[in-house]
Amino acid sequence: MSNFSNVEVVRAANVYFEGKVTSRTVLFADGTKKTLGIMLPGEYEFGTEVAELMEIQAGELDVKLPGNDAWVTIKGGESFHVPANAKFQLVVKTVADYCCSYL
Repeated sequence: MSNFSNVEVVRAANVYFEGKVTSRTVLFADGTKKTLGIMLPGEYEFGTEVAELMEIQAGELDVKLPGNDAWVTIKGGESFHVPANAKFQLVVKTVADYCCSYL
């Protein structure tokens, strides 16, 4: 889905890692939430309380998910799942445009 209809967007940006990762929160009528953002090249570690689906719209990154020793390359058009109550690592190789759905 390239467009969202009938949503609310939180005006305040979510800013992480000195502005190298930013996103906006999108709220849906059914109570679900997504964030749309951009990650600049760099190395990051994130934590999440709820499960997430990370869809990479454009760019390239490597992800290391909890319980895995191997890094996996993710490119635009691909996605990955993060379990609840977990930390995961990213090495963003090129500017990455993403949509994060909270499951």
